[in-house]
Amino acid sequence: MDKTSVVGVILGVIAVGLGMYFKGVALSVLINPAALLIIFVGTVAAVTIAFPTREIKKVPKLLKIIFTEPAIPTVEQLIPMFVDWANIARREGLLALEAKLDDIDDPFLRNGLSMAIDGQTQEFIRDVMTEEIAAMEERHEANAAIFTHAGTYAPTLGVLGAVIGLIAALGNMENIAELGQAISAAFVATLLGIFSGYVLWHPFANKLRRKSKEEAKVRYIMIEGVLSILEGQAPRMIEQKLASYLSESERRQVLTQGETVNG
Repeated sequence: MDKTSVVGVILGVIAVGLGMYFKGVALSVLINPAALLIIFVGTVAAVTIAFPTREIKKVPKLLKIIFTEPAIPTVEQLIPMFVDWANIARREGLLALEAKLDDIDDPFLRNGLSMAIDGQTQEFIRDVMTEEIAAMEERHEANAAIFTHAGTYAPTLGVLGAVIGLIAALGNMENIAELGQAISAAFVATLLGIFSGYVLWHPFANKLRRKSKEEAKVRYIMIEGVLSILEGQAPRMIEQKLASYLSESERRQVLTQGETVNG
């Protein structure tokens, strides 16, 4: 589970709820079927119009990605793996790594190592793997755009909901006692639109983009690792090269662990 996503949504709800309470606004005003219909169903309708069916079908999967940790290996996991493979390749040759392919869960890494074992050139391997990353980033950006557009539409629909509420309220001015309550209820749609747009949809889009960048970084590290093994670089050199992608503290920890294992 991605704790930051869960905690962020909970804090957002609590912040607005407590803010309303301290301002003397009853939380019961949020139970407004008309406002909920205009904002949430209206946002879904707008997004459905804006994107093709094949992309809309991905929304449940995207929500799962937002609230779960990625299944790709971390840099800290990759470094000792590449060091081990480099040791095997230097002792027994690249073909000896063929026995390791079935143990690799990540298809991208398995394909890259398989091409190296098959004797493909460095340029070919880099081109194929880089193109795959570029295609992945393009798909991820299209996915994030769904929530970006939802975050754009929702606040505007909130204004639309407020206008509709005001029309209804001002059309019945004979009952002055209920006029203020009706006008207050009219702005519930605006509240829900702004909240969903800037506390949910836009942050969701940003989380998808951040996860995409992190995954792309890991993929580029995989490319460097595979090509370094193909070049026959020393395990220690590969360890130091890949550790350069880490922060200073993480790098010291990984290199220290490597020295302990090698020692």
